[in-house]
Amino acid sequence: MGSSNVIEINDRNFAQEVLETDTPVLVDFSASWCAPCKRLAPIVDEIATETAGQVKVVKLDVDQSPEAAQRFGIRGLPTVVAFLKGEPVGRHVGLTNKRTLLALVGR
Repeated sequence: MGSSNVIEINDRNFAQEVLETDTPVLVDFSASWCAPCKRLAPIVDEIATETAGQVKVVKLDVDQSPEAAQRFGIRGLPTVVAFLKGEPVGRHVGLTNKRTLLALVGR
């Protein structure tokens, strides 16, 4: 499922993968039943491939890992949140294009 550059994370490793890294991180909060999430997945994969080594791209299933979603106020899906040095610095709710998501991490 998906590109090898997108890292699937969960509540257990969220802090380690997202909050405790100096690399900018894009987190795709999604769910398996969410149709717009499925349509966004190839765009997220493309970003992960194009920014490999510069931006970490991770995906979190909100049904399997509700704590992180709750902590960051995720209400609509998909929601993509950009983190820099452990702080959320930008977010986009809903289906969008690659340019909008790249802009969240200043690319």
